[in-house]
Amino acid sequence: MRFLTLQFILALGIVSCSSKEEKIQPLLQTITSSVYSSLTVQPDSLYQAFANVNGILEKNLVEENDIVSQGSPIVQIINTSPQLTAENAKLNFLLAQENYMGKAALTNNVEKELKNAILKYQDDSINYFRQKNLWEQQIGSKAQYEAKKLMYETSYNALEIAQTNYRRTKNELRTQVSQANNTYKTTLINSKDFTLVSKINGKVYALYKNPGEIITTLEPVASIGSATTFIIEMLVDEVDIVKIKKEQKVLLILDAYGPEVFIAHISKVYPQKDERNQTFLVEARFEKSPHTLYPGLSGEANIIVETKENVLTIPRKYLLPGSKVKTENGIVPVVVGLQNLDTVEIISGINADTWIYKPEP
Repeated sequence: MRFLTLQFILALGIVSCSSKEEKIQPLLQTITSSVYSSLTVQPDSLYQAFANVNGILEKNLVEENDIVSQGSPIVQIINTSPQLTAENAKLNFLLAQENYMGKAALTNNVEKELKNAILKYQDDSINYFRQKNLWEQQIGSKAQYEAKKLMYETSYNALEIAQTNYRRTKNELRTQVSQANNTYKTTLINSKDFTLVSKINGKVYALYKNPGEIITTLEPVASIGSATTFIIEMLVDEVDIVKIKKEQKVLLILDAYGPEVFIAHISKVYPQKDERNQTFLVEARFEKSPHTLYPGLSGEANIIVETKENVLTIPRKYLLPGSKVKTENGIVPVVVGLQNLDTVEIISGINADTWIYKPEP
């Protein structure tokens, strides 16, 4: 009798333990799959400004947080040599202009020589043809005729030489003006290299040098980017990059804003893999950005890669290895679909009326 009672107690204990197992039924709901990534916020068009020349920083023409326009001077570098070269080039240009077009232009002398040669030629031409007509009428001597002819031919040759000299001198002076002008323009460009200007409309986020410090072409002088538009930079693992496409929705939080969730959309996927960490750079833009942002703000993001509505789901913790679940009829294989960290879509194997048990830890 005592043996039967003990068996009954043991059986009751087994039933009681079974009744305490957690069990649920699958739910019809919306499920989303996402790719996780850490993120960094940066201003759009952010770039580091480098000087084109070496020198010493004379002064910073702006301060951090200043708004600048494209072409606005940012820093001034000291180097007097280009300025002196530009001044000398300007003087040479003005001298070339004076030689070509001024009151004492060199062309004036050759032009006068040309005019004299023309007058001499015209006079000798008249005398020659008059003497020729007389000679043809047997008037005058042959010596007079040949003398006039020689003077005429000599004047003609002198005129050709004067014309050639005038054209050559004028072309040379015109070329000297053009060359001096080009040299002057080049020196002006070189002198401007000592004033670093902004390439965009934006904000000055950093100045890396103080007055008196050496400036080289290998070190950045300033950091400039958009003042109003920010982008979200994410590093996506190579196993997930094939799931990422432009315009996909991104849910993100920023450490500076606590639990507040912001919405963004993928704007660019860079195809080059970073071999150091085996990731790809992906950019997104805010749908509505926070009221205040700074370069380098960090946070976390979930990129929504797929969404299904009204599908059969179970909690991920109820799924056994090998895509199986524990039911009242034992272990049953199931076909799974979309998955995320918490939920699994069930395509077949069980239905909404099936009770499934949570696996023992």
